[in-house]
Amino acid sequence: MRLVILDNYDLASEWAAKYICNRIIQFKPGQDRYFILGLPTGSTPLGCYKKLIEYHKSGNLSFKYVKTFNMDEYVGLPRNHPESYHSYMWNNFFKHIDIDPNNAHILDGNAADLQAECDAFEKKIKEAGGIDLFVGGIGPDGHIAFNEPGSSLVSRTRLKTLAMDTILANAKYFDGDLAKVPTMALTVGVGTVMDAREVMILITGAHKAFALYKAIEEGVNHMWTVSAFQQHPRTIFVCDEDATLELRVKTVKYFKGLMHVHNKLVDPLYSMKEGK
Repeated sequence: MRLVILDNYDLASEWAAKYICNRIIQFKPGQDRYFILGLPTGSTPLGCYKKLIEYHKSGNLSFKYVKTFNMDEYVGLPRNHPESYHSYMWNNFFKHIDIDPNNAHILDGNAADLQAECDAFEKKIKEAGGIDLFVGGIGPDGHIAFNEPGSSLVSRTRLKTLAMDTILANAKYFDGDLAKVPTMALTVGVGTVMDAREVMILITGAHKAFALYKAIEEGVNHMWTVSAFQQHPRTIFVCDEDATLELRVKTVKYFKGLMHVHNKLVDPLYSMKEGK
């Protein structure tokens, strides 16, 4: 496991975007070889998406041969609702890059048969060859995607009832009105994300500090589902200083001492212009 600690949110977002950029370019995607990317929503990845859009607009990065799978979607919210994750992804990322809309996969929270929709999503991931890099964020209670506390750590894509903490956290997107916040969602499972060849989890802000502590300094625990990624062979946690506030001093010192190694993953920043 790697823990990458940057001074602030902007630098953490940039580091994550550089890492994604380099992984896609090093993969050398093409017509018969797509890079498969798992993506999150929420406020944390917005800075990362902005940097990726910059890299694309400058001609350094193309998503033409990238397929994406999003982590989750609310149930019962119209696809064109401003707070649906379809809207979020198109407005904040997809419409600004050159991805083929047919290659951007998001669960349909309005499907007639929700379990069939979940099963089909798992099948699409498998048919694509599995996910090369799954990017995620976490909630203050340590949930990844909508795998709320108590979720099975081998779970697959399924229908989940949202915890009250999650509903409260999401109320800000619905005019602060709890009655407007969806109470159910479709989500990839912890096992679905664990199957990815690599996982990168973005954790920023003091309000996520206790969750980061639970994720890396204590044992694997289904009440803090992000802790499962201690057991993944290639996990990178990317965080800012504020998110480390609950960690032991020696933990922070240890990982900061490895930053010269971690920074080689993003420096130099590769470019498709150079054909690297």
